[in-house]
Amino acid sequence: MAATHAFWLAGRQVTGEDSFDVTSPWDGRVVGTVSVPTDAQIEGAVAAAYAVRDEFAATPAHVRAAALDHVSRRLVERTEEIARLISAENGKPMKWARGEVGRAVSVFRFAAEEARRFNGGEAQRLDTDLGGQGRLAFTRRFPKGVVLGIAPFNFPLNLCAHKIAPAIAAGAPIVLKPAPATPLSGLIIGDLLAETELPAGSWSILPVPNDKMPALVQDERLPVISFTGSEKVGYAIMDSVPRKHCTLELGGNGAAVVLADFSSDEDLDWAATRIATFSNYQGGQSCISVQRVIADASVYDRLLPRIVAAVENQVTGDPNDDATDVGPLVSEDAAKRVETWVDEAVAAGAALVTGGKRDGASYAPTVLTDVPADVTLSCEEVFGPVLTVQKVDGEAAAFAAVNDSKYGLQAGVFTHDLQTAFRAHRALEVGGVVVGDVPSYRADQMPYGGVKQSGVGREGVKFAMDDYTYERVMVLTGIAL
Repeated sequence: MAATHAFWLAGRQVTGEDSFDVTSPWDGRVVGTVSVPTDAQIEGAVAAAYAVRDEFAATPAHVRAAALDHVSRRLVERTEEIARLISAENGKPMKWARGEVGRAVSVFRFAAEEARRFNGGEAQRLDTDLGGQGRLAFTRRFPKGVVLGIAPFNFPLNLCAHKIAPAIAAGAPIVLKPAPATPLSGLIIGDLLAETELPAGSWSILPVPNDKMPALVQDERLPVISFTGSEKVGYAIMDSVPRKHCTLELGGNGAAVVLADFSSDEDLDWAATRIATFSNYQGGQSCISVQRVIADASVYDRLLPRIVAAVENQVTGDPNDDATDVGPLVSEDAAKRVETWVDEAVAAGAALVTGGKRDGASYAPTVLTDVPADVTLSCEEVFGPVLTVQKVDGEAAAFAAVNDSKYGLQAGVFTHDLQTAFRAHRALEVGGVVVGDVPSYRADQMPYGGVKQSGVGREGVKFAMDDYTYERVMVLTGIAL
């Protein structure tokens, strides 16, 4: 699989003067060598996107939709190849890598559908007051300008898709920066876009080093920034460009609440299985992975051993093995950080129930109880296969525990009661409440994002398109209404 990969500048495949190696977090082998754009090439991509912005906004919807449909179909055809690439550069087990390709297939298909129905226009009578007699307002949406998309390593294909596909659907040129640790999956989208008839300059995919990003962020020709990543970096971007439109999808420490009515053996087995799976999938490297379990005292003693057993049943090891559930983290440094946080919690009095061992970049699926509220593991996003379980008395205490966090991305509430579900929806300070399941559920067409330190704006194809565009009203005068 090792090869030198060019990047995509204004729809053309080119190389720069320098390169870097992408290595597997599982075994350290070189997966590929990626060419790095020069400053002049970065400028060329931005200039091309800026120059084509009006042309691209006026591109017929069927042209953009056809291109998006094409990418969706080609992803299906190359699923196994791309899944192996994701697994190689990211360490993601093959079962999850295939699932990620399938999600990207849907994202491009959804974007094609939205491109066909987006911007249909809305008419509003203005003769509700005397001064508006004979006047009709007609509203459409237009791109704000070129989008700078910045994608993370944990979903190296699908989160690139969530930047690129809505931009194309809305007629907004995009310059995409994939994560330095996992650029190959993003670059392969360029292979598929290059087979379409989109205008030259409407898209570029540049593996730009992180130290080159401040200049891109500040560039006035890039008025929209869509960033997925850490809270620290996301808010630093927003603070540095207060007059730009920023969509930030940041971190979380997702809570799964198990309430008293979710108490049958079948209920608890389901909850434990879902919690164990989605505290450890992607190695816990998902911003909506289950990090906290908040269980009512009436079910806690029956739930905890089920969770521990389900966590211990997670198959760890080689991500190339179809049986593997949990592979390595993205790097050994990432695993060492998780190890440090768990060790700190145990030293402060937390009980280590299972796991707690590191082997290179891999960290064993881990469950802790009695975790003090002031340790790092309680306050921050662990981004690893670590789960804390706490006991609470009643619904109010459970919801208060969810809200006792600087993050607010998604929460899961295991209950059968419809009134409880609506109370949770009202009370929980998060961007999404998943009833009857873990917070880790995401459908790629739904609005997705958080509150508090989990970010601003929403992804999900249609909602990202809204973020990338603005309303412009036209008033017609002398109309016989």
